[in-house]
Amino acid sequence: MAPRPRSRRLRRTLLAALVAASVAVPVAGAAQPAAVPAPAPAPLAPLRDTAPATLAERYATGRAGILAAERAATAHGDHKRAAGLRAMADPTRHFLSFDGRDGGRTTEVFGDLSRAERIAVLVPGSDTNLDSYGRLRAGATALQRQLGDCAAVVAWLGYRTPTLLSTDTVTPDLADDAAPALRDFVRELRAATPAARISLLCHSYGSVVCGSAAPGLDVADIVVFGSPGTGRDNAAALRTRATVWAGRGADDWIGDIPHARIPLSFTSVGFGTDPVSPEFGARVFPAGDGGHSDYLKPGSLSLTNIARIASGLTPEGMSR
Repeated sequence: MAPRPRSRRLRRTLLAALVAASVAVPVAGAAQPAAVPAPAPAPLAPLRDTAPATLAERYATGRAGILAAERAATAHGDHKRAAGLRAMADPTRHFLSFDGRDGGRTTEVFGDLSRAERIAVLVPGSDTNLDSYGRLRAGATALQRQLGDCAAVVAWLGYRTPTLLSTDTVTPDLADDAAPALRDFVRELRAATPAARISLLCHSYGSVVCGSAAPGLDVADIVVFGSPGTGRDNAAALRTRATVWAGRGADDWIGDIPHARIPLSFTSVGFGTDPVSPEFGARVFPAGDGGHSDYLKPGSLSLTNIARIASGLTPEGMSR
């Protein structure tokens, strides 16, 4: 009979392979982000308030950075990237920050942040970059419309997201790298909008980022949806006073992945307990019948309930 240590190593190897295959197979053929050069962004001072004049200056800086990246993309010969950047530079769009390097980092505001009573910070998951940004924008736009005039949505693409066909999707490494930037942004936003209700909305791998950033954040709610896990064993381990919510569409393939976390020498594989399971301890909200990319689809139950949570209301289909 083989010794126990070898048996444990074999089980870990097999489970790691299973987790990786479960994530990769449903998205075979996903494109890699384009490697397009862009200049370094101008340094930004902390956002100290959301007065219209302050925001106008900040948005102008973001627009200038986008146009500089557009010129670099044009010179590089990537006309698709350049066209996307020209659209982002439209004066009606509002970026608190922009960095066109390494796939892109952006923080875009939907709605009027200067008078927002409710702010939803949307953290996206894998394969979100400047070339696929339209998906994030569409979801943020739909959510802001659902929330109404006294609310703003901030689409926070503040990290290098993993590519779905890479091993980055099954380890917390990129999430741990991203967490300090998300934590700093939320704290800055809280200081600038002390009276607003802030919620953190985390899709797919974004929920791993939120799980790593959660301890101590002054937010009302942390909502994970389409989540492979948070990297923590239960909601209490997030060390947050926020109400933790979890939802999963009935047709979301991510529900079929193994929910485990395997420590390895320098990292871990998998993200722990299923967030919609009783063992995790989140409040589970009805998310309808949609798939992995349908949570913020106009007219969906999941969009309705995510907006209700961000508004401090009880989701449809739940009692208090």
